[in-house]
Amino acid sequence: MRKRKEEKEANSERWLLTYSDLITLLMIFFVVMYSMSNIDKDKFKALSKSLNSAMSGSGGNNILATQSTTTDATPTDSSPIDAAITLPIDTSMQQVKEEVDNYLTKNGLTSNVSTSVQEKGLVINITDTFFFDTGKAEIIAGSIAKLVGIGNMLTKLPNSISIEGHTDSVPINGGKFADNLDLSAMRASTVTRLLINQCHISPSKISATGYGETRPIAANTTIEGRAKNRRVDIVVYDTKYDSILSNNSGQ
Repeated sequence: MRKRKEEKEANSERWLLTYSDLITLLMIFFVVMYSMSNIDKDKFKALSKSLNSAMSGSGGNNILATQSTTTDATPTDSSPIDAAITLPIDTSMQQVKEEVDNYLTKNGLTSNVSTSVQEKGLVINITDTFFFDTGKAEIIAGSIAKLVGIGNMLTKLPNSISIEGHTDSVPINGGKFADNLDLSAMRASTVTRLLINQCHISPSKISATGYGETRPIAANTTIEGRAKNRRVDIVVYDTKYDSILSNNSGQ
């Protein structure tokens, strides 16, 4: 009788085995949740291996340690930090603006280039002094790469793009251009040609227009206002205008 009583008392603690199994499963569950929140190919392989080992009782690699190693590893991408990102074709205007703004910030262009999302789409406003010498339509050599960087971000977008040249109201006296309209049109044409040749934007979806001094965004009565009006705008049209723009280009 005494022996049977001792065996009964020993067996009463078998619930600890079930408890330890539950704790193990709970730990695996949280590890899985953590891993899935930061998943990539290497982490997924580590997760699968660890789970298989845990289920078979053979032990395995530490998933968290593997993740830390993967995260802290030196990136294999050798592209420079200021390289432009090619945007996916389903990107919204706000997303395009954010990516362009990041590029402008990294390359110190925020004082010469600005962006805004308007009813017609995204407008990338470029001051003339950064890309052009006074009264000229050739892009300054040192600014070509920066402009190409902006253009590369727009290459895969399906949206129609318009390059619009603008000037202030001060008349042109002499030189190779007849008037401000002529200068603005040539600058827009120069930028358009660059985006087609070096960024490989399809000629069928990009156009150039010169407006001269007819569409100011500031008063021409001050030096600051005239500086704002001398600009080239890259307009990425919202896709809702595609049918209208296609009809106009076909006329």
